[in-house]
Amino acid sequence: MHEYSIVQSLLESCEEHVKQNNASRVKKLVVKIGILSGVEPDLLQTAFDTFKEKTVCDGAEFIVNHQKIVVACLSCDEESTLENHEFVCPKCESNQLKVIDGEDMYLMSLEME
Repeated sequence: MHEYSIVQSLLESCEEHVKQNNASRVKKLVVKIGILSGVEPDLLQTAFDTFKEKTVCDGAEFIVNHQKIVVACLSCDEESTLENHEFVCPKCESNQLKVIDGEDMYLMSLEME
């Protein structure tokens, strides 16, 4: 389950940010998870809750924002958010699309004290 290694990386990043900002702990983490990222949000939440104890994130709130698939149509140059997983441009119905967002996971913000 790669969610555990992702959480380990998140915790290490939080440790670095806490040190760089002379903080004592993280109160809140906000992550953005793209639908196509391969990361299962519920498993990530479970992994975070399991491994945050006795770290700078102990007691921290973990917020997941789900990112839909955003594409650019190579035929009509329209940028769209896909509401379903059909890779077809909503404007011109072309399937010549480039994914702009929705494939990655990002640490969006940290609230520290």
